[in-house]
Amino acid sequence: MSHQAAGREPSGEPTGSVRADAPATDLTERVTSSRVVYRGHYLDMRVDQIQRADGTRSQRDVVVHPGAVGIIAVDAQDRVLLVRQWRVPAGRALLEIPAGTLDRDPVTGAIEDPALAAPRELEEETGQRAGHWRLLGSIWTAPGFATELMHLFLATELRPADGDRLGPDEDEHLLLERIPWREAVAMAERGEICDGKSVAGLFWLARARDTR
Repeated sequence: MSHQAAGREPSGEPTGSVRADAPATDLTERVTSSRVVYRGHYLDMRVDQIQRADGTRSQRDVVVHPGAVGIIAVDAQDRVLLVRQWRVPAGRALLEIPAGTLDRDPVTGAIEDPALAAPRELEEETGQRAGHWRLLGSIWTAPGFATELMHLFLATELRPADGDRLGPDEDEHLLLERIPWREAVAMAERGEICDGKSVAGLFWLARARDTR
């Protein structure tokens, strides 16, 4: 192997990098054609042909997702409600914030309002309802290949669901855990909570609590 560092140009700059003093570049990629290769229960897979501003072309594999919500639920004892469930792609059980996919109307294709989906998912996964809701922000979970935009909500003033409780979906098997919020943040820092949405939500919570 050459003494030149792998993946670097002779100048020492990483291949494909943009220097801070380089001229502005149009990074736009225009989709010229799109082909759906798989349709699932709520996910589609498509292959996009794209053209860059400089005329070069390439291909992008895209997972089409309707979007989702994640809920950072904090009870009166300042504990965060987390659910532990098995995740086949990870090959292990993960501790996560309650979350769920937005519904899509089968006829019109309209996507559910996240503000309506969040209370449903909280109740289904934890058996709790919240008296106060706050949208913290939204994150692209995997923008390199998926269209999933997740909306993160802070839910407080929790109480058990009255009457008929909405339960988990048939394919969900969850264990509910209540962890003091500072300990939950520490677990994320130690890598014991490693689910992306949960790490983002917990760090958002820590920032909100520390700046009050």
